[in-house]
Amino acid sequence: MNPLAELRYFFTALGYFTRLPVPRWVGYEPHYLQGAARYFPLVGVLVGGVGALVYLAALRFFPAGMAVLLSMAATLFVTGAFHEDGLADCIDAFGGAYSREDVLRIMQDSRIGAFGAIALMIALALKWQTLAALPPLRAAWLMVAAHAASRACAISYLVTLDYVRAEGKAKPVAQRMTRTAFACALLFGLPWLFWPDWRGGCLIAGVLCALRVLLGRYFVRRIGGYTGDCLGFAQQIFELAIYLTGFAWMSS
Repeated sequence: MNPLAELRYFFTALGYFTRLPVPRWVGYEPHYLQGAARYFPLVGVLVGGVGALVYLAALRFFPAGMAVLLSMAATLFVTGAFHEDGLADCIDAFGGAYSREDVLRIMQDSRIGAFGAIALMIALALKWQTLAALPPLRAAWLMVAAHAASRACAISYLVTLDYVRAEGKAKPVAQRMTRTAFACALLFGLPWLFWPDWRGGCLIAGVLCALRVLLGRYFVRRIGGYTGDCLGFAQQIFELAIYLTGFAWMSS
């Protein structure tokens, strides 16, 4: 393992999925993204950490609801709403098309439709209300865990499914991921779920596994595999599932 190459892969992942600056020496080559995939959950740790810090700082001056909104705004700014865009595009496509060709065509349309707008509003509202209802330290930790683990689950499709477009922004990423690289991604993304309550973490992990299977089967049935938008959509579903399951477990 070349430490310099691994550092380049990490910074490539950071530059691809966030607006955070990266050193100029990193450069960019499409094949870097294939090696960078294992670091996507680690980028999620940083994004979740930004959200958690903004949330905890805002709590000193504002009520929980406002603090959560500020933290969500911070993460949306850092990521450029990258995954939320995938959620809206997929809901528009899957909800408004019947044939595979129409689904793929609608996904490529940069305009947002009614299905996508409604889904985006509901997803953001659910995140807001769920996190605002949690104890502050638990909410902050769950932000980090959710951003990390959801990305690890989303890239699991790189191991088992086929990319269905001949070209696309995600094409350099969409190469079959090795099991070793995926094991690294899981190591970066999943352990955050199991502290401070390993039993709750096991429940969340079980929910994520079931969702992963169901979403994967749906992608294959509708379009024969996945696109970059599908990965963004999956990340949002996994993140939301973590918040809701974590809340349900603490409330039981």
